Amino acid sequence: MRLNLMITTILKEKERVDRMLEKYQEELKKLPKGTISEKKAGQSTYFYLKYRDGKKVISRYIPQKDAEDVRKQVEKRRHIETMIRSLQEERAIAEQALEGHI
Repeated sequence: MRLNLMITTILKEKERVDRMLEKYQEELKKLPKGTISEKKAGQSTYFYLKYRDGKKVISRYIPQKDAEDVRKQVEKRRHIETMIRSLQEERAIAEQALEGHI
């Protein structure tokens, strides 16, 4: 009886983790990847979003008025990527605990 309760609890937790992973993966699709770099030319500062596309490094210009917003989006992406790694570890632990019980 007690084992069934544990199995049920672990299954529910795994389902919760799977839902969260799916939600975070969808959120990642909306956020820019890469890093923001600044280049100074004379008195002006130019902002670029740099990211990899296969082996190529893409550098996309960002207007100064949008730079802070894009920077926040990149930071949010990093946070979500960290959350995804953590959730994947949790899922692996749950799967290991359920091994042989399902």
